[in-house]
Amino acid sequence: MMFIWIVFIGIAVISYLVQASLKSKFERYSKIPVAAGMTGREVAEKMLRDNGIYDVRVISTPGMLTDHYNPTNKTVNLSDDVYNTCSVAAAAVAAHECGHAVQHARAYAPLQMRSALVPVVQFSSSIVSWVLLAGIVLVNVFPQLLLIGICLFAMTTLFSFITLPVEIDASRRALVWLNTAGITNSASHKQAADALKSAAYTYVVAALGSLATLIYYVMIYMNRRE
Repeated sequence: MMFIWIVFIGIAVISYLVQASLKSKFERYSKIPVAAGMTGREVAEKMLRDNGIYDVRVISTPGMLTDHYNPTNKTVNLSDDVYNTCSVAAAAVAAHECGHAVQHARAYAPLQMRSALVPVVQFSSSIVSWVLLAGIVLVNVFPQLLLIGICLFAMTTLFSFITLPVEIDASRRALVWLNTAGITNSASHKQAADALKSAAYTYVVAALGSLATLIYYVMIYMNRRE
């Protein structure tokens, strides 16, 4: 158990450092304009058109780093700073989210798998904490309850790991298009790649943290059964 707590602390420290680095880089790259002089909205709309996608809308959404693609209503949602700003960070984020729209249009398998898991993960997340808590309390009389909780949590862990190739591929598509479309030049392209790489690290840390938590609950289940 001591080892798993060391892992938890290590992941927490790494997560803090990754988040701090991501925030710092996006603040810095948000002040550097792209040579094309296009806002995030314009970048997104052009990438969609260049990929033959005309049924996806680009809209603004409140908040910071709230950018996402919604496959249900086919919208690329960009935070206000990204939507209205001409910067390396805005272009990178907008192109990344459009990368998900391209994945959707091309029936990218990992995205389809992640989308199929969304209802299951939403249900699991809504009850898993209570099931795990009750399972730990009642493990000696009803160990199956903790096992159910572990299975529910495993779905969220699986979702975290399936998310990794989805996010990495979206960034790859974004960077290739930014370069070929002439949105970025040699200097700003490296900055866009750096920003997206930092964002990808947050998903890696989240997946590892979820896996460590899953292992922790499995160890409780195995130790309490002995």
